[in-house]
Amino acid sequence: MNIAHFIFGIFGNATALFLFLSPVVTFWRIIKRKSTEDFSGVPYNMTMLNCLLSAWYGLPFVSPNNLLVWTINGTGSFIEAIYVIIFIIYAPKKPRKKMLGLLAIVVSIFASSALVSVFALHGQTRKLFCGTLASIFSICMYGSPLSIMRLVVKTKSVEFMPFFLSLFSFLCGTSWFIYGVIGKDLFVAVPNGCGCALGAIQLILYAIYRNKKGEVKHASETAPPSEASIEMNHSKECLNNIKNSHLVNVGDQV
Repeated sequence: MNIAHFIFGIFGNATALFLFLSPVVTFWRIIKRKSTEDFSGVPYNMTMLNCLLSAWYGLPFVSPNNLLVWTINGTGSFIEAIYVIIFIIYAPKKPRKKMLGLLAIVVSIFASSALVSVFALHGQTRKLFCGTLASIFSICMYGSPLSIMRLVVKTKSVEFMPFFLSLFSFLCGTSWFIYGVIGKDLFVAVPNGCGCALGAIQLILYAIYRNKKGEVKHASETAPPSEASIEMNHSKECLNNIKNSHLVNVGDQV
């Protein structure tokens, strides 16, 4: 049983590392185009918060025998912080403000929970508090792509839902779910079970819409004509009428 627990922990570390590194292609595109386009920065903030809280939960003085949880989530916190910084640099003004606000919330939540767990709680109570917070924000992390999934269904295009991010979300969630079940740790099993299910849904959506071009249209193609454009067209018609009538008169004179 302990061997199986360790094996799935190692596999969970490997898949989690691939999950953290899978957005590299997306961020290379962002850096190359100097724009975040329609990509959402919310998943990276939520992932960083989840990693910070999960790494804290995995520390020996909070939850013994969870060293594998601490190592991979500590690494993930560093990687996700880099993504958030890049997103802030290349995001337009409004999304940048949103990302800065989210980052402030992430830092505040982690700092507050860490201070409370160290100075106000002890033993099993500390584990319960930290485990509950880690579980809540793990579910939030896995649920953060829901807006992108909605965009996929609406546009019938998977352009802004990277395949490898969905794949490794599924594999990571599955691995840590089994790890939690074997170790009888509900704080690991429950949120990652949700992640497994949401990752599977993303893969299903990808399979459905991967070969479709989508229905995204430019605003100029879909927006109704404005009053200014209507008046401009009317003025052109009046000028053409005057011009034609003038030509007719000249012809009559000749």
